[in-house]
Amino acid sequence: MKSAARWLAAGVLAGSTFWGLTQPAEAQGIPRDIPRKELLILENPEGTVKNAAWFNIWAINANSQSNGLQQAALDTLWYIDPDSGIDGVWDNSLAAAKPIYNANFTEMRVKLRRGIFWSDGVEFTSADVKFTVDMMVKTPGMRWSAVLANAVETVEAPDAETVIFKLKRPNSRFHSLFTVRWNAVWIAPKHVFEKVEDPNKFAFDKPISLSSYVLHSHDPDGKWYIWQRREDWQRTSLARFGQPAPRYLAYVDPGPPDKRVIAQMNKELDVVHDIAPEGMFTLARQNPTSKAWFKGFPFGHPDPTLPAAIFNTQLDMFKNKDVRWALALLIDIKAVSMASYRGAATISPIAVPPTGRHPEFYHGPMQDWLAEFEIDTGKRKIKPYDRTMARQIADSLRPSMGNQIPSDPADVAKAFGTGWWKPDPQAATELLERAGFRKQGNQWLKPDGTPFVIRVVVEGDARPIMTRAGSMIAQNWRQFGIDARVDVAAGTLLTRRAAGDFDVILSWSVETWGGHQDLSFFMDSWHSAFVAPPGQSQPLRNWQRWSHPDLDKIIEQIRTIDFDDPKGIELGKEFIKLTTREMPLIPLMAYNVFTVADETYWTGFPSADNPYANPVTNWGNSRYMFVKIKPKQ
Repeated sequence: MKSAARWLAAGVLAGSTFWGLTQPAEAQGIPRDIPRKELLILENPEGTVKNAAWFNIWAINANSQSNGLQQAALDTLWYIDPDSGIDGVWDNSLAAAKPIYNANFTEMRVKLRRGIFWSDGVEFTSADVKFTVDMMVKTPGMRWSAVLANAVETVEAPDAETVIFKLKRPNSRFHSLFTVRWNAVWIAPKHVFEKVEDPNKFAFDKPISLSSYVLHSHDPDGKWYIWQRREDWQRTSLARFGQPAPRYLAYVDPGPPDKRVIAQMNKELDVVHDIAPEGMFTLARQNPTSKAWFKGFPFGHPDPTLPAAIFNTQLDMFKNKDVRWALALLIDIKAVSMASYRGAATISPIAVPPTGRHPEFYHGPMQDWLAEFEIDTGKRKIKPYDRTMARQIADSLRPSMGNQIPSDPADVAKAFGTGWWKPDPQAATELLERAGFRKQGNQWLKPDGTPFVIRVVVEGDARPIMTRAGSMIAQNWRQFGIDARVDVAAGTLLTRRAAGDFDVILSWSVETWGGHQDLSFFMDSWHSAFVAPPGQSQPLRNWQRWSHPDLDKIIEQIRTIDFDDPKGIELGKEFIKLTTREMPLIPLMAYNVFTVADETYWTGFPSADNPYANPVTNWGNSRYMFVKIKPKQ
């Protein structure tokens, strides 16, 4: 039996390979004998968790969400898979059926599964759902307080398996709050939280579980978390698909990208969340047991997520759209693509990711509108869109990569996207000058005469692609005379993003369902009712804190139509036109994640050939691979 303890106690990757060492670890609280063949080791992209013993996901703190908590221990009403799903894209999890709305979408009724139990033996019922909603509505500042308080008039639990939501206004997408894509409103245990005086201050240390795993132990410094399969796993919603194969899960901080590669080659990391392109290429060449989503180029899993340069629009310097557009026209997207993905980026000029069915419904049909779109700089009108930009990226890669790079226009668009904005420093100058900025020597000054300084917040080694993109954008701005500084928020990016502690942040506020054209998943949270005042925590997902009356009208219309109504596509196009004109964030590309699974100990991971789940380790719906993978040895 090989011991995982010493490897974990050593800070995950302090040396080469530890699995051959069988002496128990000395660190207090770390298990002494976890058989390697029973343990699935996954990267937690949050890195080392600052507030390691905080498991109250309903409160916003410097805690972890993806240390296994949302993937292995929590549950909610429904899941939507961004790919094909384990039994179709939609899964009724704690709910026994899809949501049932009344005719005008002011009431949603939910029927719950019976026979589901918390890990402490208490049965899950409608009372837990009602309590979860009431707790957050009555307690401002919790993770979902604002959206629930804004939407819910009352929530009733007439019997153990029925929940009735009465809404303040029509909302045909209300169910999305309880539908996991990456996460959702997780259901809290009433019998635990009802005894708590202030749920915002309750750590929920030693958390009880509603899904198939329960906390075994964790590093007090936040480097690793171990979850153990529940003895009564049959009394969870995931049991419908069989027994989860790994007895233990370890979510770890494996260190920077190069160490993740070394760890997987040494069989110390079964699933890498994400690595730099060079790391992906190294594993593809040198580690035969490493498997990515695609067998070859471009390798990565195309998440329905839009990395962007997000402005804090509550800052005076970014309230004027002329300033935001000026900064967009200073970005060289070809340089950003090469710096971030080494060219393997799928670029997007619009605030919708170029994945799933979105190119069919949005990117393709919007090409002519984008080509005719004009900006008035105050001195002239320009048409900034270049529909050949993606083709230029592909052409630049072809000499070195040969026939790996497609030549057919449709294949180029699928792999690299369509067009983007032409760099235009002169137009940027004219826009900034119209906004009251001026250049003194080589330095741009704000209207008040102080230097134009921009903190570009990135996550560091935890997300090398985003960090490289942010660094290149900052370089583009510095070359123009703007004092743009890269600010690395290792382990604190999520907290700082919610707090508005940034000028520009490389992140995403646009996330879609994936295979469905509906944009409400992110768009509803952009309503002005959810925008937090400066200095207060911003609820999901309008990190740019931007509002516009026309956007509110679009959102409110979407709330009154069915999820599958074709009118939603037309409203989506109106959203695209509005955000293109206003530029509250600078769209960049799809998030192609280089998630790599090693098949030394486990096999059957999801892939493009078998897309039953999203393999990306921090997604809540990655839980489905636990019941599909099998031990190899």
